[in-house]
Amino acid sequence: MLGPLDRLLRTTRTSHGASAVVTGAGSGIGAAFAVELARRGGAVVCSDIDQGAAEKTADLIAQQGARATAVRCDVSRIDDVQALAEQSQSWFHGPPSLVINNAGVGAGGAAIGEVPLDDWVWTLGINLWGAIHGCHVFTPILRDAGPSHPRRGIINVASAAAFGAAPGMAAYNVSKAGVLSLSETLAAELSGSPVTVTVLCPTFVKTNIVESGRISAESGELATKLMRWTGFSPAKVARICLDAHDHGDLYCMPQLDAKIGWNIKRLAPQAYTRGAGLLSRVNLP
Repeated sequence: MLGPLDRLLRTTRTSHGASAVVTGAGSGIGAAFAVELARRGGAVVCSDIDQGAAEKTADLIAQQGARATAVRCDVSRIDDVQALAEQSQSWFHGPPSLVINNAGVGAGGAAIGEVPLDDWVWTLGINLWGAIHGCHVFTPILRDAGPSHPRRGIINVASAAAFGAAPGMAAYNVSKAGVLSLSETLAAELSGSPVTVTVLCPTFVKTNIVESGRISAESGELATKLMRWTGFSPAKVARICLDAHDHGDLYCMPQLDAKIGWNIKRLAPQAYTRGAGLLSRVNLP
């Protein structure tokens, strides 16, 4: 039986008791989102291009006494995302209440003109088109869900790279800047509706993005060190983001350096860009 507080949370906070779909749920931030949503009383569709990884997350949730299922999905393919929506609605016996477009890859280590075009296509296909596909398919479902879900939401996972524009990471920067713009546009279009949009812009998070991405050895080594020294755990990032979403925040920047960078970029964009160039020449191999 649900107590009075549980019932209140489920009706006033999107992340509590959610019927949630999470892409990229096989590891990192996506897995942390899935586990935290289950801890908050939700049921979770764990989606990932790696079926086995998605199943591990779903099994972990089931071991904790919550409901979860695994669905393979390549977010760069619209047919896969449409199938994910159909399977999710069938499993939930209705529409989801929360969708987290998290699936993403890392890329970097070469300047524009030197980055292979195939890396551009691969990075944008997953990081940007994955979020576009997720919003395209799930926004009408969430918008039209009706009174069964009084609070609904979409969380898109971007990065501080969306506004940071660090040299040597053009494809990644562009993909995340697109996710940021997509989220801002979607929030404006859904203003006044029951659907809340949040975009997550972390700096370094302790995940396997370096190992699974297309990053040069030198840049990968630096990124790994920064993740180890300054990175938040995926679980902490997921908790902060879900709380921000419950508060109706459009922007979630879980770390202080992300907040500082965001404010400097807005107040002094030209100086910020010059500074980023100078720092890259000092710190990058």
